[in-house]
Amino acid sequence: MPQVPQTFDALAVRAWCGLALDALGRAREEIDAINVYPVADGDTGTNLYLTLESAATAVEAVFAGHEAGGAHPGPTLADAVRAMAHGALIGARGNSGTILAQLLRGMAQVLAGDDAPPHADGRGLGLALRHAADSARQAVAHPVEGTVLTVASAAADAAGGVDGDCGAVARAAHEGARAALAETPDRLEVLRRAGVVDAGGRGLVTVLAALVETLTGETPRGAAAREPGLHARVDATHTPAEPCADTADAPGPGGPAFEVIYLLEAEDAAVARLRDRLDALGDSLVVVGGDGLWNVHVHVDDAGAAVEAGVEAGRPYRIRITHFGAGDAHAGGAERTPAELVQRAVVAVVPGEGLAALYAEAGATAVLARPGEPPASGELVQAVRRAHAREVVLLPNDAELRHTAAAAAEQVRAEGVRVALIPTRSAVQGIAALAVHEPERRFDEDVVAMTSAAGATRYAEVTVAERQSWTMAGICQAGDVLGLVDGDVAVIGQDVTETALAVLDRMLAAGGELVTLVVGDGAPESVAERLEARVREGYLAVDTVAYHGGRQGSVLLIGVE
Repeated sequence: MPQVPQTFDALAVRAWCGLALDALGRAREEIDAINVYPVADGDTGTNLYLTLESAATAVEAVFAGHEAGGAHPGPTLADAVRAMAHGALIGARGNSGTILAQLLRGMAQVLAGDDAPPHADGRGLGLALRHAADSARQAVAHPVEGTVLTVASAAADAAGGVDGDCGAVARAAHEGARAALAETPDRLEVLRRAGVVDAGGRGLVTVLAALVETLTGETPRGAAAREPGLHARVDATHTPAEPCADTADAPGPGGPAFEVIYLLEAEDAAVARLRDRLDALGDSLVVVGGDGLWNVHVHVDDAGAAVEAGVEAGRPYRIRITHFGAGDAHAGGAERTPAELVQRAVVAVVPGEGLAALYAEAGATAVLARPGEPPASGELVQAVRRAHAREVVLLPNDAELRHTAAAAAEQVRAEGVRVALIPTRSAVQGIAALAVHEPERRFDEDVVAMTSAAGATRYAEVTVAERQSWTMAGICQAGDVLGLVDGDVAVIGQDVTETALAVLDRMLAAGGELVTLVVGDGAPESVAERLEARVREGYLAVDTVAYHGGRQGSVLLIGVE
């Protein structure tokens, strides 16, 4: 038997993250398949995996930093659990991933506290599991029994009743979680109707099984193979012993249309007000974090209002807005099968949170491209999977993302999804394509119409040079305002508004029918008004529409159709 730690230390945290990530990777598809609550969108396993992947990456970075610096004996338990919690917080995906992030943060608050020892014994691990379960429950606006919260509480209860080493505590927590998982259909009607256990709880059992393996070297019962009590599917004819009072809170058909997730830099008082605001806007509200950094998750009909609430509270970023497919949101298990496919969806990469909300409200699944952090092909693949469609139109909205998008398209085609990649080079071309999108048309006809609309739209951007460089318009210095038309620098100026007016005149010299303006946070307040006035005064029969783009890479985007 391999040597295993007798206490919970930094090396144990590292091993646990690795084993849990491997286990979730193996169980991901099964967990996705049983995901019916709170939304039957078939991504709980994937979201848990991505959340834990971020946690594991952060822990590895801490070890790599110590090794590169020649530090001995390496990171402490506090270093490792703080990294694990922070990585999970910034990488949390979906309702389940957000709750997992808070569970790990709750553990870190005990294991990395001011009086925490360099390693934890069985009692310390039990206390950490208790605080994890309690803090996760507090993070959910309206806790519902029969979910991962119930499983986490049962694990903590069982761990607290054991007087032994870390291995014994981990075994007890895992067994308590397994027993509670098997009972989740008795406590939540939507699970009983669908004949499944709770997907988030199933994922937590997997994570706890990895903890047992870390601390004992043994694979716990039920972790390597299915057995009674851990089956993904349960007897759908089983009748609950007694109804749960919270079952009435289980959403039915016609729930919110969007999932909104973002990281938020804000003070505690502002977050308290944000909770109240978001609770009034939608459901499935989970706000986790602290010390100035929070992860916000909510299901709403008005995605823009949810983002605006975050702006009022502090600085939201890494915003992800997902449009649930028609008939997908909050459908009960008896009325539909998990992860039911819609016929067609649009997935688009967008440069700012304002455009993300705009695209989502138009029915697209938006992937936010943060300045300097373009999405990887894996992130696009996950977005296509979240769309749950047989046919997907992919809009990269950036010439440099075309190959990344093509790689993602090839991967999901291998999974049986029909994907068309429209080579949009700017978000304004994507807006033009989305404006003519008609899901009722034949797929090929829809793609042709969207491609034609995008191709007929010239695009420009106004940005600020970060360094001296050679351009098509001459040498620019750091701080100069650059006007790019169709990807090439056409104007170098000193004033944003004057540069934008020069760019607009160049574009309209060749004619046009509609001007689209996407104004970023760094633009002067009057720039849209000045540009609209120029169009009214100088170009007859040309319409103008303006949108707020938020924190996008460019000061201003301009499209001319």
